[in-house]
Amino acid sequence: MTFTLPPLDFRSDTVTRPDDTMRAAMASAEVGDNVLERDPTVQALEERAAHVLGMPAALWVPSGTMANLIALSLHLQRGDRFLATRGAHVLVNELGSAAWLAGGMPEILEHDGGPGRPSPDALAAAIGQPGPYFTLRTSLLCLENTHNAAGGAVTPPDEHAQLLSVAKEAGLTVHLDGARLWQAAVALEVPPAALTVGVDTVSACFSKGLGAPVGSVVAGSVAFVERARRMRQMLGGGVRQGGVLAAACLVALDRVPELAESHENARRLAEGLTEHGWATNTPDTNIVLAEVPDIPTALAWLDSLGIRAVPMAGRVRFVTHRDLSATDVEETLRRIKSGAR
Repeated sequence: MTFTLPPLDFRSDTVTRPDDTMRAAMASAEVGDNVLERDPTVQALEERAAHVLGMPAALWVPSGTMANLIALSLHLQRGDRFLATRGAHVLVNELGSAAWLAGGMPEILEHDGGPGRPSPDALAAAIGQPGPYFTLRTSLLCLENTHNAAGGAVTPPDEHAQLLSVAKEAGLTVHLDGARLWQAAVALEVPPAALTVGVDTVSACFSKGLGAPVGSVVAGSVAFVERARRMRQMLGGGVRQGGVLAAACLVALDRVPELAESHENARRLAEGLTEHGWATNTPDTNIVLAEVPDIPTALAWLDSLGIRAVPMAGRVRFVTHRDLSATDVEETLRRIKSGAR
């Protein structure tokens, strides 16, 4: 008889599942056709999300990828260059949609200002000076907070402000990929709106660590959201009785403060891995990146111990979340210690 260890899933905080409270909210949600008219629960979520994010208006969309694609599609003219940090989600994880559908040409910014962010000087140099009409035009800066590939790294408000100042001085539009902005706000102990100051648009996700099964928002000016609603329809995001899903997102918003627990679990995991000889980042939030000699071998070994992880930026990524307790973290470290003997 083969004994199988119960799985401990660190692949992503997107594996979190709706609990009974969230399912009950979904089942009892007031709904309407969100294409022909406004679904009342979707509308309530959009209004609340806009307020929390410090933006005039917000639009519910099925995914963070769609939220970012809508923003880039409306900000870019075909052939425009846009700037984004190395490993940014819009560059690596969205399957080239920024170029294929939004028509933009990406330029990579290195993390010389700290994990997940460029320095103001490097940003200014990348933007350059306006040239004649036949030269490449740079029109958009994409920031990411927290930065996934940099280990959930946080950009503090003062550094955010410096980058915004450089971009705006050069006339750039700024989009913030805030898929895990809630994590950054909790880590910094500031309201989410403190991390969106000066941006033209921001996306934020409800399915990362908060238990919602689906859903993001893209927020900006009222005029932007009016255009974004049409773009969402073009991309197939015209969900009908979306209140069933928006209800889960409203419950998720109530749970943002609970993300602090996953941050503490990530710190404990990183400390424990270091004690066992692994080289890891010091996590700002809920993502731990571990250096290993051979990623496929390491992932297979972890899987044999019932520990699920994924590759990220040349390292092994562990993501803590609400469905993994402090006890689960200790059990993970116990398995790694036992398996290494």
